[in-house]
Amino acid sequence: MEKKLKQNFITDNFLLHNKYAEELYHGYAAKQPIIDYHCHLSPAQIAKDHIFENLTQVWIQGDHYKWRAMRAVGVNERFITGSADDREKFQEWAATVPYTLRNPLYHWTHLELKRYFDIDLLLNKETAHEIYQEASVKLKSGAYSCQNLIQNMNVEVVCTTEDPTDTLEHHHQLAKSDFGVQISTSFRPDKALLISHEGYNSYLDVLGEISGMEITSYKTLCDALAKRIAYFHENGCRLSDHGLNYIPFVEASNIELESIFVKGRKEENLTREEVEKYQTALLLFLGEQYHAKGWVQQFHLGALRNNNSRKFKELGPDTGWDSIGDYPQAYTLSRYFDALDTNDNLAKTILYNLNPADNEMLAAMIGNFNDGSIKGKMQFGSGWWFLDQKDGITKQLNALSNMGLLSCFIGMLTDSRSFLSYPRHEYFRRVLCNILGEEMQKGELPEEMDLIGKMVVDICYQNAKEYFNFNAIHK
Repeated sequence: MEKKLKQNFITDNFLLHNKYAEELYHGYAAKQPIIDYHCHLSPAQIAKDHIFENLTQVWIQGDHYKWRAMRAVGVNERFITGSADDREKFQEWAATVPYTLRNPLYHWTHLELKRYFDIDLLLNKETAHEIYQEASVKLKSGAYSCQNLIQNMNVEVVCTTEDPTDTLEHHHQLAKSDFGVQISTSFRPDKALLISHEGYNSYLDVLGEISGMEITSYKTLCDALAKRIAYFHENGCRLSDHGLNYIPFVEASNIELESIFVKGRKEENLTREEVEKYQTALLLFLGEQYHAKGWVQQFHLGALRNNNSRKFKELGPDTGWDSIGDYPQAYTLSRYFDALDTNDNLAKTILYNLNPADNEMLAAMIGNFNDGSIKGKMQFGSGWWFLDQKDGITKQLNALSNMGLLSCFIGMLTDSRSFLSYPRHEYFRRVLCNILGEEMQKGELPEEMDLIGKMVVDICYQNAKEYFNFNAIHK
């Protein structure tokens, strides 16, 4: 293998297979700003305008996509999450990259090297040293600080994700700064739902302390969450987010809920039905709160998490041991939406799906609860996690097109912890433009470039801008 191989496969027309796709991308999609309405970037690092010491720290640390690939080719954990130094970890990742051909990591890796660092080499063990040196030198300069990494990708809005107990101190700092990108947050109260999990009582104690009240009942828990929602709203939050296997729906009386709460506080065993009654009630309460505030609620559904119990005990969550789940979704999801909609309390909603077998079901489900109040009130969100690659994006776009209206779609988001993930918006836009361009070439869509181009602009930017109305939030 040559030491220097030109990265000739990511050209200006990468993923664009005809003249229509090229014109749609270059003439309409490429120049649109990015609204990243859901991610897991660190607001502390953004507020401090953190500078990374090297490429491993910004690119490999915390990235379980890469970790899974490295484990698959036999890399020892010492070079992944262990004690090896940053240069050694990068060398092992570089040696792994040639094995990722046809995995989306191969595309993302070289797209990110090119867009952020103007490095036009294929990454492998021979080029690793040169690439590591060049990128790390650049990263140490102020031009590659966290804020510049965001701003240089034409990002307009970033929404990080915080627990109700978060003080939002870094968001306060950013709101007072002259940083040109709007940094907002989304409210993620998943821990408040996990009554059967270890540590639940400790969590409620923290939630009560920051809410200024003692949580002694189901009702006071709801009161505490309502106070935190109000606090988040005052500080510019307009979104919630939930990461759930599925949305449960088992109704319960107030007396039952208080009894379940007491059992949970005493750490007594709860039945699955009791847990689902509790979670159903809390989700309905939260849904009503979101609607009252005019928020958008997001649901990430279908992950089967922490499958490897040995490694989970060793390394903890979010370290690469999750996969696609096959939970029943339709019936309880419909009942949940219907219970809120019956009293006109259903907020704008985005559903993200992890099981491709559920694509058509979820794309059809959103149509049941569009009520004509706004364009695209119910959204089938972009391909997520294991489905945010070319095939997954295409399947999501096709399901949405067949069951609903693609023209109302609010487009891509990163859902990432990495400051180098923004080329995924470019990746999505190229896939979108190629799908439309191929159908134009086949005569399945009219050769009306302005008509199709407007839809591209709407999907890539304008629909999200109108849907979230971030400009109305005082910074």
